Amino acid sequence: MRFRHINQGTCSQAVNFEIEDGILKNVEFEYGCDGNTQGICRLVEGMPVEEVIKRLEGIRCGFKPTSCPDQLAKALKEALAKMD
Repeated sequence: MRFRHINQGTCSQAVNFEIEDGILKNVEFEYGCDGNTQGICRLVEGMPVEEVIKRLEGIRCGFKPTSCPDQLAKALKEALAKMD
């Protein structure tokens, strides 16, 4: 199932991804720090969604209360809620 999350409080505007049998696939950030967002996408590709949430939730970017990884975790939690 394909999802799109509009990010808040980050340089990236949105994150798009798919969840298939509990596994995260095809993660793409729109804008943001290109190298960092590409790195995040490659690292989480193929991981169980719950594990990605566990690892990324709460990460901050400098003095901001959130980050691109944290926004991905929030997006995944929302997606899981919609899938139930």
